[in-house]
Amino acid sequence: MTDYRNNHYVPVWFQERFFDAAQREKKYYYLDLSPERVTSEGHSFTRNEIRRLGAKSCFFQRDLYTTSLSGLISTEIEKKFFGQIDSESISSVDYFANFSHPSADGNLYQRFLLYLSLQKLRTPKGLKYLSSVTRIRTSNGLLYAIQELQMLFCAIWTESVWSILDGGDSGIGFLLSDHPVTVYNQGAFPASSWCKNGLDPHIWLNGTHTLFPLSPSKLLVLTNLSWVRHPYGNPLKNRPNPNPLRPAIFNFTQIQTGRRLSPEEMLSINYIIKNRAFRYVAASNRDWLFPEQQMVKPQWNALGEKHLLMPDPRSVSFSTEILMGFNDGTSDAFDEYGRKPWEPNYQDKERKERDWETFQAFRGEYARLFGPVRRGCSYDYGKEDNGTDSDDFHRYHLSLEQRHKKHRYNR
Repeated sequence: MTDYRNNHYVPVWFQERFFDAAQREKKYYYLDLSPERVTSEGHSFTRNEIRRLGAKSCFFQRDLYTTSLSGLISTEIEKKFFGQIDSESISSVDYFANFSHPSADGNLYQRFLLYLSLQKLRTPKGLKYLSSVTRIRTSNGLLYAIQELQMLFCAIWTESVWSILDGGDSGIGFLLSDHPVTVYNQGAFPASSWCKNGLDPHIWLNGTHTLFPLSPSKLLVLTNLSWVRHPYGNPLKNRPNPNPLRPAIFNFTQIQTGRRLSPEEMLSINYIIKNRAFRYVAASNRDWLFPEQQMVKPQWNALGEKHLLMPDPRSVSFSTEILMGFNDGTSDAFDEYGRKPWEPNYQDKERKERDWETFQAFRGEYARLFGPVRRGCSYDYGKEDNGTDSDDFHRYHLSLEQRHKKHRYNR
């Protein structure tokens, strides 16, 4: 008989994606970042920080999703809500872990986006975040709210720049944490007010990246378009149109693929994942649990300043409006931040001019730092965009960077 009271906030099926296929024993090295101090028969000891455990023994909490009323308990949320979501999400995670252009499966995209949003909310850390934004303090209330707000993050992520990074050649695998939908903002240090008490900076802050390991070798990174266009601004300021509860349009052709991560980049990403975990991280290799031991004085803001998680801006288009026509003769329009023509700041001319300047300058900076070969390619005009800049393109954007830098220093 299934026990619906041992609630895996990281589903067992998802955990099993992170086992090494060559492993005979399907167990993790499971690291407790805050091991308990236990007193028994007059003796005190601290539990081992690392244990060897299978997926069923990791990332679960008794009665996390169990509701109670007048002494009666119900496991319907685990059984019928999360159970159905999980069963429908496996194929969608596989789809993005193996994504390649020109694929565009809208049904799998919708399933994946819903799973991603709920995965961010359903962990102990996610429920603390939900409590902070809704001011709901009861367990029952939060479990009802998570069903009402299950798509809380979907519009913002839909309008983000998607990058799928590959660490398969690095010899290092991505960590799996107890809060697998991780966020990084270079302005929100782990000890800052944004991150205290198990909270996270909002995804609608300009400089917030969302990271989600799809497997030990594939990582999805979602970056706000406003940050790609203007990475010289305030990372803790809201992006344009930060309202998360609204419709949005997704463009499959703008997904960036092809970027290969170095061992140093893998360590840096695992460092972020570990530092934003709530209490537990796991890996099939013990050494991966301690990326900080192989890094030279890791600094939180420096990871962002080196554009570790940024998509290649040379493969990002500068569109400012989406126009749609329907068979019944009606039409609709959005700007790049999801605003309708009648809403304030639609097609903000001043912002568009500034974004164009900073975006072109960032393209030049990126080219100077990483060379003419692009680190991620999208799919435009029916084919993958050019993976190598021409000499003229390279020189042009380098000159724009220098001009913008001089302009910034003189004002």
